[in-house]
Order: sequence, then structure tokens, then C-alpha cells
Amino acid sequence: MTKINDYKSLLQRVESAIAQKDLDLSAGEDLSIGIMNLISIEEHLFYTAQKTKNTKYLDLLNEVRAMRIDLLKDIIKDYEGEIWCISKHLLAASMRLMEVGTKELKKGGKEKARSLFEKSYKLYSLFWGMNLGVNTKDNLERKDSNVNFIDEEGRKKGSVSVFAKLRSLIQKAVDCCKE
Repeated sequence: MTKINDYKSLLQRVESAIAQKDLDLSAGEDLSIGIMNLISIEEHLFYTAQKTKNTKYLDLLNEVRAMRIDLLKDIIKDYEGEIWCISKHLLAASMRLMEVGTKELKKGGKEKARSLFEKSYKLYSLFWGMNLGVNTKDNLERKDSNVNFIDEEGRKKGSVSVFAKLRSLIQKAVDCCKE
């Protein structure tokens, strides 16, 4: 399959996944951010339990974890292998990089913060791509992950990574301002 066909196929899968699942991605985005925060709460409860040696924090951690698992089921409908855990870790890593970027921004490191925010959003986009069914094994394993983008008149517009296109598609689909 040519790179152009790969790209067109990827676009069709994103559009199809959104249409078939009748997803309200704006609500899904809000829920995913809430889940990110639950993951962070779990981490903080763990460290607090270890620092204070007070097991009540482990009981709270268990309750928060159960809530996070229940809510994650609302987003992750179909999964195989370790997609569930990968999804959880994509959200956790995205949240953590966002927090580190915010701290870097506060210190005046705008360029470093920008880089961290970019990585955070890329992980977030991968989460959505995976859970919309557009990150296929073929896309993830391609040695040459760039596709040539051709405009409607057939003019080459440059080479863009598959994940850059995925990010763009997810960014358009996940709009928290839709009511």
C-alpha cells in the first residue's frame, strides 16, 4: 500500500470510529482528564501512606482505584492484549509531563515547557487513537512513519508523520467546547 493510501485509510478509520461509536469526544475528553487526576490521586495516596505509615491512605487508594477502573470502562470499550494498561499509562504519563511542563513554565523555562507539553499531548493523542481503533499494528510498526500529504489538486504538500496527522485528527475530534 502506498503512503498516500495509508494516510487516506487512517483518516477513514478515524472518521468511521467516531461515526460508528457515536462518541461525544468532548465529554470523553473531560472524563479522561478526570481519570488522569484519579491516577495522580492514587499516586499521592500511595506516597502519603509510605511516608506516614498510616494504612488508612491505602484504603482510600483502593477506593479511588475502583472508581478509576469503573470510569475507564466508559472510554476503553474494546481492547486486546495490554491495551487497557497501555491506555492507563498513556494517560498517567501525559498528566505527569503536563505537570512537569507547568512547573518548568513557572521557573521561566518556556522552551522546555513547550517541549514537555508537546510530548504530553502526543501521548494523549495516542491514547485517543488507540481507543478509537486507529492505531493499528501496521501504523505502529512502520519503519518509515512519514506519509506524503497530497492536496486535492494532486500537489505534494510535504511529508508529515502519521502520528502528527493522528494528533491533528484527534485535536479536531476532541473539542471540549462543544456543548
